[in-house]
Amino acid sequence: MKIKLSAENLNISFGSKDVLKNINVSFAEHEVTALIGPSGCGKSTLLRSFNRMHDLSADAKISGTLKLDGLDLYGSETRVTQVRKRIGMVFQKANPFAKSIYDNITYGLKINDLPHGKNVVEKALQEAFLWDEVKNDLNMPATRLSGGQQQRLCIARAVALRPEIILMDEPCSALDPISTLKIEELIVHLKKRYTIVIVTHNMQQAQRVADKTVFMYLGEIKEEGPTQQLFHYPKEEMTARYVNGQFG
Repeated sequence: MKIKLSAENLNISFGSKDVLKNINVSFAEHEVTALIGPSGCGKSTLLRSFNRMHDLSADAKISGTLKLDGLDLYGSETRVTQVRKRIGMVFQKANPFAKSIYDNITYGLKINDLPHGKNVVEKALQEAFLWDEVKNDLNMPATRLSGGQQQRLCIARAVALRPEIILMDEPCSALDPISTLKIEELIVHLKKRYTIVIVTHNMQQAQRVADKTVFMYLGEIKEEGPTQQLFHYPKEEMTARYVNGQFG
């Protein structure tokens, strides 16, 4: 099992508030890892640290080492654009650009000087299980798609850049059950090509899609392991209480 992404002794604070404390975690290539835990435990903060999203926060203080393969993601020689090309991000709320479906896919390709012809667009939409639904409407505004289709378009936009990692921050929280199942099927399909880390509050979702699950509480990792083991035979009492719905 090859480790693709890792955090070592990671601490993150915003102003005087410590959000992540001594995080040590790794993510294996071509696996789906779910980050679970109650609201405010630091799941999204951890996820966004790999994509350098906290660079936009003036009061963020980060220490420790984050690596993609051998690359130090916060190294002095590492460019943010380089990181975000290799590590894609899908957010909680679908955020298609106010452009056509076609232009949504090609936008990132153009600014990265990558091929952006129709074949590339078609491949990205096929990977996101969206091509058959939109192939005759590529010039339609993306905002006219349904919520589930918009989220799959955002995934297509991410995979079009051919990243190595896809980070997903509660990608199904705003979707109906049918759209959610489509996204989950897509996640399982995508791990053949990508390494995926997903934040979710949905315990059933974690069990359906994740190979490994990490349980976080108050900025710390309390337990991690193979998903079925963590849910059915947790080692920590707090983990057992959380996955059984006793607090959240």
